[in-house]
Formats: sequence, structure tokens, C-alpha cells
Amino acid sequence: MIEFDRGAYDDVVRHADAGGAKEVCGVLAGTRGDGDGESVVARAHEAENVADAPATRYRIDPEEQLELFEAIEAAGRDVVGFYHSHPTGPAAPSETDAARATWPGYSYVICALDGYPFVGSWRWRGDEEAFERETVAVRSEGVGARD
Repeated sequence: MIEFDRGAYDDVVRHADAGGAKEVCGVLAGTRGDGDGESVVARAHEAENVADAPATRYRIDPEEQLELFEAIEAAGRDVVGFYHSHPTGPAAPSETDAARATWPGYSYVICALDGYPFVGSWRWRGDEEAFERETVAVRSEGVGARD
């Protein structure tokens, strides 16, 4: 299960919507549950999509990713996972998403915009089972602290 503070959830949806026809991406910060444990997302950190085909792919520059990881850790949080948008759907990881996933045990959140925004999450297992769907929950405002 992955649980978002209301503000972090809204930030992911807003960022996805602002991206228009291009995929957006970022890093999720909070408390990461190991294995099957629950993760809590307190903040969504936007990143620039540097993919060569941003309408259908996303890529975070490795230097920016490292800077985000360091900022997250400096704030006393864990990297929970990553998010990106699918402007025209589907609301599930693509074959490319599975082929490029590299962080076993971390969540990969997708905001699909083909209709009403849908936020789904899949934990990468790093084996033949690939992604495992997670339940997404949203906490009420004021539960978690935001930087």
C-alpha cells in the first residue's frame, strides 16, 4: 500500500495536468515501507523530463535525480519511489516502464489523464513478476508535514 498526504497527491495530479501532451516525472519522498510494508508520501518533487520522446517516455537526468535524493535525505525523509504521467493512458505501466525500471522495492506511480485523472501505483519487484499493483490511499489535509 502507498498512502499520500493530500498535498502530495494533488501536486502529482497538478504536475501531470500541467504537462499537457508530454509526460512529466518526479521523485516521491516520505517513509518507505520495506517489502510489503506501507509507504507514506509526504512530498512530490518535480523533475525535468529529459527523454528523447517526452510524449511517450520519461527520464530523469541522473545528476538531477542524485540532487533530489540528497535533498530528500537531508530533510530526514526516504525516497519512496517515482512518478510519471501517461497523458493519453493507459493507467498501468507500459512495456517501456517495465524495461526501464531499476529500483526494486520502490513504488512507480502513474497519473493517467485519459479522462478523469487516475493515480495508480505499482511496486517494482525486480524479477520475472515485474510490477505488483499497490493500493493507493490519500490522507486528509494536515496529517503530514510538507517542506
